[in-house]
Amino acid sequence: MRQGAVGDLLRGTAGSSPYLARLIGRHGAELHRLVSESPEATIEALAVEMKAATHDAPGLSALGDRLREIKSRAALFIALADLGGVWGLEETTGALTDIADSACEAASGWLLAREIDAGRLPQDHGYVLLAMGKMGARELNYSSDIDLIALFDDERYGPEEALKARPLLIKLTRNLVKLLSENTGAGYVFRTDLRLRPSPSTTPVCMAMSAAERYYESVGRTWERAAHIKARPLVDRDAGQAYLQSLAPFVWRRHLDFAAIDDIQDMLRKIRDKHAQFTVGALPGHDLKLGPGGIREIEFFAQTRQLIMGGRDPSLRARGTLAALSALTDAEIIGEETRARLSEDYEALRTVEHRLQMMEDAQTHSVPVQQEARTRLSMLAGEADQAAFERTLADRLARVNANTGAFFGSPTPAAEKREQTEFDETALAAAGFERPADAARNIARWHDGQIPATRTSRARALFRGLEGQIVKGLAGAASPDQALVQFDRFVSGLPAGVQVFSLFTANPKLLDLIIAICSAAPRLAAYLGRRSQTLDALLDRDFWEPLADKETLVAQLNDRIGSGADYESVLDSVRRSAREFRFRAGVHVLRGIADCREAGRAFTRIAEACLTCLLPHVAANFAKRHGPMPGNGMAVMAMGKLGSHEMTSGSDLDLILVYDPADAEMSDGPRPLPPRTYYPRLTQALVAALTAPTAEGVLYEVDMRLRPSGRQGPVAVSIDAFESYQIKDAWVWEHLALTRARILSGPAPLTARMEEIIDAALTRRIGGAQVLTEARDMRVRLASANAADRDRLWALKLGAGGLMDIEFLVQIGALYTGCRTARPVPETIGDLVDAGWLQAADAATLRQAFDLSAILQQIERVALDAPFDPKMAGDELQSVMVSATDHPGFDVLEASLADARAEAAEICDRVSSLGQQ
Repeated sequence: MRQGAVGDLLRGTAGSSPYLARLIGRHGAELHRLVSESPEATIEALAVEMKAATHDAPGLSALGDRLREIKSRAALFIALADLGGVWGLEETTGALTDIADSACEAASGWLLAREIDAGRLPQDHGYVLLAMGKMGARELNYSSDIDLIALFDDERYGPEEALKARPLLIKLTRNLVKLLSENTGAGYVFRTDLRLRPSPSTTPVCMAMSAAERYYESVGRTWERAAHIKARPLVDRDAGQAYLQSLAPFVWRRHLDFAAIDDIQDMLRKIRDKHAQFTVGALPGHDLKLGPGGIREIEFFAQTRQLIMGGRDPSLRARGTLAALSALTDAEIIGEETRARLSEDYEALRTVEHRLQMMEDAQTHSVPVQQEARTRLSMLAGEADQAAFERTLADRLARVNANTGAFFGSPTPAAEKREQTEFDETALAAAGFERPADAARNIARWHDGQIPATRTSRARALFRGLEGQIVKGLAGAASPDQALVQFDRFVSGLPAGVQVFSLFTANPKLLDLIIAICSAAPRLAAYLGRRSQTLDALLDRDFWEPLADKETLVAQLNDRIGSGADYESVLDSVRRSAREFRFRAGVHVLRGIADCREAGRAFTRIAEACLTCLLPHVAANFAKRHGPMPGNGMAVMAMGKLGSHEMTSGSDLDLILVYDPADAEMSDGPRPLPPRTYYPRLTQALVAALTAPTAEGVLYEVDMRLRPSGRQGPVAVSIDAFESYQIKDAWVWEHLALTRARILSGPAPLTARMEEIIDAALTRRIGGAQVLTEARDMRVRLASANAADRDRLWALKLGAGGLMDIEFLVQIGALYTGCRTARPVPETIGDLVDAGWLQAADAATLRQAFDLSAILQQIERVALDAPFDPKMAGDELQSVMVSATDHPGFDVLEASLADARAEAAEICDRVSSLGQQ
């Protein structure tokens, strides 16, 4: 900075700030640093001085004096770099934080060294200071208090040693606070506040980490979660980081905790009530931090969203307010315009706040009432036109209040709310409801607390604020009355309403989606009512992206389970995650994002990931009693739709489990078992893990009837028995099923041998007349058994030319020609053309018919509990089917389906009768 510019800066600063004028007089001899060194270098040098002061200070008092003197110089240099425009807000608050960090670590280091040198504390003391609030976020005010929590890692000590260390560290912390906070003739270092620790009125100033963890796990509150967003460790930083990691489940809830909005709103309402005498238009005396439109509203705006969604998205766990707003924008939770506006307002308000505090080094946030003081504030802010400065500041406060008020639910008078959200029969009839009296009764039930979701006053208040959007959305459905019935089914199934209604208030587009789901998919609507936490998935940033591959899903499952989870927790965690994944895939089907093949692969990947994740836990739990797997282990083989990647939302898992006992006679465990007993029981444990209804419901139903000897055989079969059965005893229908077999997991030697056995079993069937003869007989029997459905158009699976007909024909062709692929039917059809089993024209017709029925079945299974009946289904579901199949109308879709099914039935009859084309 030029010498002349420095002089102008010093004169202007001294004329506007009595406090800085005193510092200029005290440290004038050192002001040459502003010219000769960069501000960054100056602050770094002062931090080094603070650390060096601990080496030569003869006592606590002398150390305090030295730290006060260094802090005084730092305060002057930081103010001048800020006022001179050399630094912006981020550099200014960062420099203030660096000095505070250095002071805390220098002072605590000196105190700890005395105890260590005297042999009263070990070198590995585990003492941690958590910088909280603005210090933790590196956002310190110019005259800020510093908020600290003092802890020690009691696990580093034995029980007796911890008892001895505790009083020493409590005394040390008291001395630290005195050293930093005591205001002498030389001033103070930093005013220090320890009241953010757990239950400060009843706990010591330094707590054991284990005690703090127990407190937060049992009675921790939302404001304490919010405070820990900014927590940052000092002194023993490794111990502090480990502690914060252990506390992450408390701060960052895995499931979206929208009740946090309610808690934050209550806090904000209390703050607003306390400052109710101020309005955004009345600037003198206005609190820039806590008043309407102040800094705290922007901080709460960011922190609430972080609390709600940070458990699912670690990228949102930024400490600083500006960084949090950027992270929320990157995650597409807020828009770029909102981020830019709030960031600009935050920086401007914080800058004015700094000017306020520079005037007299006072921890104040209020605009002065006296005219002279406001003039000095305007001049210190670099604005000669005080009136213009104050107009701009008032406008900014009003803008912040407006931008954040919608999210936090600015109070609306009860009478106004009622007028906005009441809907009588006349209004509902005008909106398009054919039974407006029924609709009015339903709505009255909802907002009068006659359902569990609206029993509390807070839930009713939130719901009344949503009624207008709900009615408008339902009225826009193809059949408003049917949509309302399904929405009632959804909302009546909710066990509570505050979290869900808060979610909808914060994210109106999600409510629109739920209304669309209720209009088209009653099964999914009822499911969401029972399992409202599944709505969490809607806020994942990748919700609308294709489902990840199996390996990624497995990693996500394992991450959600975490380490050290008990067996029941594992089962529940996998069920919750699978429910979210299936919900996501189902919405993709309904919204036309996934076609039939993409949906089949998605539902299949979910099932595979669950099996892959669960099996090690099942095996480990079983091994506690009976030891690890004897012999060479066990393999899991997928059959049916799981094998061919064509599962639907409601598909069972068709499984065969094969084990290799090798030479093992017994397992090695507390209760050893022979392999012939061990593996069937292990299989039963796996089936139970999948099918048992826990608190989170059932994961999958399992069908093992395709195993050797069907229901008469053991649930797990040895590799030798599997080979013998498949080569010598299996029926043609069993080998037809085997064409879709796919090995999911198992030790490599075992799975390799299974592949050889399957290939050998199927190879001997290639070109065999017995295949065609038995297959034709089976087809006749199946048609007879399903005679009631053969001529029903919407019997998508069992009807003539439907999914089962085409699947069966493809399996016959695959077995007869040796085209075992374990791929979706349409892909295998192409292989059969290459093999000469099907003509290209027939193959194209079959593929078209199969894809049409398959996507309709995917929609049916997602949307309904019962088979689709066009006379009973809502117009919205018909609209979804029309859109998914790219038809101009439902009548055209039905005609197209009838034609496709008839053509497919003719081909199936002809090819099956002739044996080949």
